[in-house]
Amino acid sequence: MTVELDAIEFSLPDELSATSPPEARGLARDEVRMMVCDGGALTHARFRELPGFLKPGDLVVVNNSATSSAAVDATVGDERAVLHFSTWLDDGGWVVEVRDPGGVPWAGRKLEPGVSVELPDGYGAVLRGPWLPGGERLWIADVDTEVRPLLTRFGRPIAYSYVTERWSASYYRTVFGREPGSAEMPSAGRPFTESLVTELVAGGIGLAPITLHSGVSSPESGEPPSPERFAVPEVTARLVNATHAAGGRVVAVGTTVTRALESAVGAEGSVRPITGWTELVLDASRPARAVDGLITGWHAPGASHLHLLESVAGPRVVSAAYEAALDTGYLWHEFGDSALLFRE
Repeated sequence: MTVELDAIEFSLPDELSATSPPEARGLARDEVRMMVCDGGALTHARFRELPGFLKPGDLVVVNNSATSSAAVDATVGDERAVLHFSTWLDDGGWVVEVRDPGGVPWAGRKLEPGVSVELPDGYGAVLRGPWLPGGERLWIADVDTEVRPLLTRFGRPIAYSYVTERWSASYYRTVFGREPGSAEMPSAGRPFTESLVTELVAGGIGLAPITLHSGVSSPESGEPPSPERFAVPEVTARLVNATHAAGGRVVAVGTTVTRALESAVGAEGSVRPITGWTELVLDASRPARAVDGLITGWHAPGASHLHLLESVAGPRVVSAAYEAALDTGYLWHEFGDSALLFRE
């Protein structure tokens, strides 16, 4: 396999996209592969071996946002579409994305303010305008019904073209999901099982929650992350600060947790409780201050998450990890394999 890897630029072969959950491949959730990068060493393991790579006194921070069935069949004019519901706004509108039914970007009629999107059972939405300045993919829409009951009746999990068949909502749940609101699964937490959580706690490793409601991403866009709703509770802020004070490491489960914790860091370097929206964009020029390591899946070429990984582990570690993952056949995307990356 020829790999062109300039910093974090690479091409992903089709065969390295996980097209189905590991359960469909005969594996338990915690049997996916896990690459560990720690102190310059690179180790290949299985996710269920995670406790052996952590130490008593370390703190694992998880995202307790639960995944919504946020994709609904729709039509735009006479063209079939799927409407992805990303997040709700304080004025009652919703951020949405119009997609092709095949899971690829919309290529139908031009989207513009006032365009109507027909939804099941006679409901509908009207596009108000682009959500972000200069953006064309995400729109603010006014929906003529309560969206959460609509998603309960007609929604299904968001899936992209590399997932070759539909999987029920149970495959998109994590053991930590308690607060409904994520449009897409906080997938770094997917390999955790109840027995693995028990083993971590019994080994003296702490766990603490944040909430960050993940919005609609796009495997094709390469655009910066959108604003997202989040909350870091007081107990988690206190545990993060106490862990650092005692010499322990804070390990974020996913880019969502990293973004939330880093958005909660004050000028003096400690984490404070906070609730609201985060627009923080992390990269190597803004190193992580609250997070010492993170558990993550493997991200598509051009994804902004790759720069966030650099903010935690550094460009050299990220490049080495991705080169090794490509060379040794790790699987990408939400149903793929994992990595545990520590700061150099």
